[in-house]
Amino acid sequence: MQKTLFHWLKQIEAWAMLSLFKRITPSKSYTFLSCFLTLLSLNFQLLAQSQRTITGTVQTESGVAMAGVSVVVKGTNLGTTTDISGNYKLSVSAKNTSFVFSHVGFISQEIPVNTQTKIDVILKTDTKALDEVVVVGYGSQNRKDVTGAVATISSENFNQGAITNPLQQIAGRAAGVNVTQTGSEPGSGPSVRIRGITSLVGGNDPLVVVDGIQGNMDLLNQVPPSEIASIDVLKDASATAIYGSRGAPGVIIVSTKKNKSGKSSVEYSATFSVDRVAKQLEVLSTDEWWQQAQANGVPAAANHGSNTDWFNILSRTGSTQNHTLSFGGGTQNFNYRASLTAILQNGIVVNSNNQKYIGRIQATQKALNDRLTLTMNLNSGINNTLGSPGSVGRAAFTSNLITNSYLMRPTDPVFNTDGKYYTDPNVFEYFNPYAISQAVVNEGRNNSLFGSLKTDLEIIDNLTLGWFGSWRKTDNNWGYYMPAVSTVAYAINNKGVANISNNRQDEKLMNISLNYKKVFGEHSINALALYEWQNQTYQGNFTQAKGFINDIATYNALQLGDLTKVQPGDFSSYKNDRTLVSFLGRINYSYLSRYLLTVSFRKDGSSVFGENSKWGNFPSVAVAWQIDQEPFMQNQKVFNQLKLRGGYGVTGNQQGLYPQNSLSLVGAAGVTYFGGNQITNFNITQNVNKDLRWETRKQYNVGIDFAVLDSRLSGSLDAFTATTDNLLFNYTVPQPPFPYGTIMANVGSIRNQGIEASLAYQVIKSKNTSLTLAGNVSLLANQVMNLNGSINGVPLNTDYIPWGPNSYLIAGKSIGTFSILQHSGKNENRAETVMDVNGDGVIDQGNRSPDRVLAGNALPTHTYAFTPTLKHKNLDISMVWRGSGGNKIYNGLRQTLSMMENIGKANLLESAVPLDLYTTQYGSNLWLENGAFLRFENLSIGYSFHPLKLKSIEALRISLTGSNLAVFTKYSGIDPELNVSGGNGFGGDNGIYPRTRSFAVGLNVIFK
Repeated sequence: MQKTLFHWLKQIEAWAMLSLFKRITPSKSYTFLSCFLTLLSLNFQLLAQSQRTITGTVQTESGVAMAGVSVVVKGTNLGTTTDISGNYKLSVSAKNTSFVFSHVGFISQEIPVNTQTKIDVILKTDTKALDEVVVVGYGSQNRKDVTGAVATISSENFNQGAITNPLQQIAGRAAGVNVTQTGSEPGSGPSVRIRGITSLVGGNDPLVVVDGIQGNMDLLNQVPPSEIASIDVLKDASATAIYGSRGAPGVIIVSTKKNKSGKSSVEYSATFSVDRVAKQLEVLSTDEWWQQAQANGVPAAANHGSNTDWFNILSRTGSTQNHTLSFGGGTQNFNYRASLTAILQNGIVVNSNNQKYIGRIQATQKALNDRLTLTMNLNSGINNTLGSPGSVGRAAFTSNLITNSYLMRPTDPVFNTDGKYYTDPNVFEYFNPYAISQAVVNEGRNNSLFGSLKTDLEIIDNLTLGWFGSWRKTDNNWGYYMPAVSTVAYAINNKGVANISNNRQDEKLMNISLNYKKVFGEHSINALALYEWQNQTYQGNFTQAKGFINDIATYNALQLGDLTKVQPGDFSSYKNDRTLVSFLGRINYSYLSRYLLTVSFRKDGSSVFGENSKWGNFPSVAVAWQIDQEPFMQNQKVFNQLKLRGGYGVTGNQQGLYPQNSLSLVGAAGVTYFGGNQITNFNITQNVNKDLRWETRKQYNVGIDFAVLDSRLSGSLDAFTATTDNLLFNYTVPQPPFPYGTIMANVGSIRNQGIEASLAYQVIKSKNTSLTLAGNVSLLANQVMNLNGSINGVPLNTDYIPWGPNSYLIAGKSIGTFSILQHSGKNENRAETVMDVNGDGVIDQGNRSPDRVLAGNALPTHTYAFTPTLKHKNLDISMVWRGSGGNKIYNGLRQTLSMMENIGKANLLESAVPLDLYTTQYGSNLWLENGAFLRFENLSIGYSFHPLKLKSIEALRISLTGSNLAVFTKYSGIDPELNVSGGNGFGGDNGIYPRTRSFAVGLNVIFK
């Protein structure tokens, strides 16, 4: 290029000089020509050399490459950003004298550009400003100005591997945020509890907000994990009260990635994992089973001569793929980012799969001299699921296929000699689990679409008018067909059973806001006023048919079933909606950047409550003192940051309520015959409650944030007390005066108290190497304060309620407290015996039995995580260790697989042999086990290649990740991490879809 330019310049130069030469005198021509040519040649050389490319790398003080650093030529719009390896490249002219390097949370640097072609930069952390942006609800704040308890996890700190749900990325990363994965069934996501259990039936799932769009936990399944920039978790009520009625269980705010202005980008990321069963139960082998069967008098007819490993034929090596292609671009006033994602899972149980496809686009446009900003988001997803049948089994025990595989006798064959699936007519409700896995159709399809438009218009300086609207639609279809060939007795008796269920969801949200920001000398104010309207509509239907001539159409032609077999419950439909109207205001005030105050008030009206109690008020206040900014702290060298926080707030809850829970309802109640005709009876099916109102949670929080030793040691400590009053619950009431036996009402309260601590220490902090040891711990005490009260003058005494396998709601105790009989041994017939605690000679198994003893609870009392990170030049290594303790698990599966009386029709655990228990009629503490565990959750090793001398690739990173590598626990079941949602039935283990241990390879490529 330069040679060609010089050639043409020389030609022009020669022509110009020749023309000029002809016009001057011969005596001066040679001297003039010589000088002029020399000057012009130098000028052309300088012109050609003035455009040059400058490259370099931007790192932190500890030598960590920085992505997304803005590199701008001072005084111009010319600039770029660094890639994931911290590299940049920018072409400039000689007249441009300096580069400005800037990044949120770091001190900007201005560096002169002289004759050098490579400029490497080290940015220092702006520990004084702490300008990390935190999304706090209807806006954002700098980290230094946050007064509430908010945890922020950015993408560089996410857990890695074959991630299928965003919650997996933050497991163990925030104190007080308990992410639990129960089993590894494709398409299933983990549950999350923020600061414990807040409600009994009102719901404990946090509100999810994705780029301003509000929704339930399902909304997370519609967001590509690789497209998330950060996740902010609002934990205390002073932070969550801004969401009022939906903020009681906490708020998870997801911010997706957006393109940088003026920069085009194309990026591809992929992971591929191999998934294996992490643990399986040890059951008797064929020889061991037959030996014990003979010892217990089982006839030879029960031995069918096979040697079948039922677990092996029902399981396989699974796999997970995650592919995302993203691209974006724009100018100073417009930018966009689009992505396509595919998440493909093959489960470890045969015929269990999930395929998820997500497309999204985000765009921002500025206009009216940058006073108007328009932001649009559009997301569409398709989710196809082939589910492994659940809730199958014999009358005394139902569970998933893998769990039932443990029950199968190893001597039973899979097929008869005629090729049909084997069954044993001598065993009641015997079924072949492999036949079910091959014959039963259980598939679903979910289509989702959500989008939003946000407009911000700066009306006058410091005053912004905002409008936000979002619309979310989901359509979920499930088809199920169980043919007679499945060997299930119910399907055989009905000659096949098929059903279809459709559920549709339509959610609309709109808000209008005014936001005022102004600095008055030493004072700063940020005020927000907002009106919001939300509407949710739910509609669905269920249809079932039985009696099919053949299995060709499965569930796709229900009309082919036998219509004479139709029964009540075989078809149903519903439609309901709810509306929420809100008014809210918030003021953030700062004085001298040291004294911070946040005050908010929200008033919500919901259509789901009784006509006397539609509205609820939700105030909050929080203060913070940045002690390190005080004049008396300026000469001290210990603290780089020291901030004290305190807050109080009230939040509401309406989860778990149906739109008509406050009304008196009538429903079908059997049939009668009159005059030879069949007539449907109707009865009251729900009591009226005009005073059904908001469940409210009041929370106090005190916290401290600190950084010492030149910010190498940093952390936070929070203590809180949260009490839920007006507890929503379906209480038992007397008949009469109530026409129905239960009523949804507000009676009782529960309390959570806890301490949370997070700590990070940079052990090594050098140019090329950094080692950070980080972790967190949460201590939590839960208590049911009371469940007593009165409704319409009728007293309720419900302070002792069954809530799970041998667990109860007991006033003064934790949710799910075990009240259980005490194992004492076995008698001469090898039947289990228990202690007669009160010595009356009778074993009372009633709920309030004096022979029951309190023996712990189902909720963990502490959770913790350790997350070390090592980076050396282009190599990075991270780990996640996570655990919990203080809880018990009732191992019902071990009880089922330990009774010698069942060996003639089922298999048993190896541990059943030394136990030698023939039968039991009790649920005792023999089956109650310690649920504490420590899990080696994640190990990831990555390497970034830079600089790359390739024309088309700007940066490349590869990684290796192992997940669920080890579990240290005394629990004998498949996995100690079970359902800890707090809902009815939790705390027990009757078998789960197995947890996997996976090994993944990851690739990330940024193209030029």
